[in-house]
Amino acid sequence: MNNVASILLLAFLALTFLQSGYEKIFYWKDNVEWLKGHFAKTILKNQVPLALLHLLILELISGILCVVGAIQLLTDSGREFGLYGAIFSCISLLMMLFGQRLAKDYDGARTIVIYFIPAIMAVYWLN
Repeated sequence: MNNVASILLLAFLALTFLQSGYEKIFYWKDNVEWLKGHFAKTILKNQVPLALLHLLILELISGILCVVGAIQLLTDSGREFGLYGAIFSCISLLMMLFGQRLAKDYDGARTIVIYFIPAIMAVYWLN
């Protein structure tokens, strides 16, 4: 039964990060412009495109590892890809949390915690 919960969590994380990555890739310019305004009064104001690229890469790694991890669990061939996917998901979320706190967007930071809880649960269950 633990595998079912882990697979569902990995599916949740995969959907979250692959969708987010898709939006960053196909709406890059819109994202950069919005984030430049969001981070205008922070130390990241001149680093928005580079920071967004780093986050995009981590999100894609997270999502892909979660998909592979769910398949691995479905086929009873291990847990390591799911664990790494969950860990990368946590790292991505911590980066976003840092950015939201830096921008003093406390509502945005609070929202990230909602995603962080299942990511930590996945790390715990897959460890």
